[in-house]
Amino acid sequence: MRAIGNFLWFILGGALMGLAWWLVGVVAFMSIVGIPWGKACFVIGQFSFFPFGKEAISRKELKQTDDIGTGALGTFGNVIWFVFAGIWLAIGHVLWALGCFVTIIGIPFGIQHLKLAGIALAPIGKTIVSNEVAAAARVAAATATVADLRSSK
Repeated sequence: MRAIGNFLWFILGGALMGLAWWLVGVVAFMSIVGIPWGKACFVIGQFSFFPFGKEAISRKELKQTDDIGTGALGTFGNVIWFVFAGIWLAIGHVLWALGCFVTIIGIPFGIQHLKLAGIALAPIGKTIVSNEVAAAARVAAATATVADLRSSK
């Protein structure tokens, strides 16, 4: 089912938005300072080509520890990203979502575009993993939280 969803997605808008992500990535790489954003653009662009069966989650949620992109520096990077590129990619995804919502069969694609619009607003500190890995990370985080609550009593 994922393969069919990804095929239809690619034809009905995923290819264009993936290319938009890659174009922003090329521009970011040309600025030298934007190389970290450019790398993220290529990863998320690939995700935008074939999103079904994958999910974007916080690296902090995945690894249960902070890194350079999940702390204050990552927030600052997301603010810069939002101003220069994030808002435009998000608008593109929202427009595609509205087009998809016109038909009943397009609703799942529209929902996926809205998820990608959210990622476009703040991609720093996120990573793309399979749905199974994301679910396992959430279970591990919940287990760790419960253990912390029990030990604090």
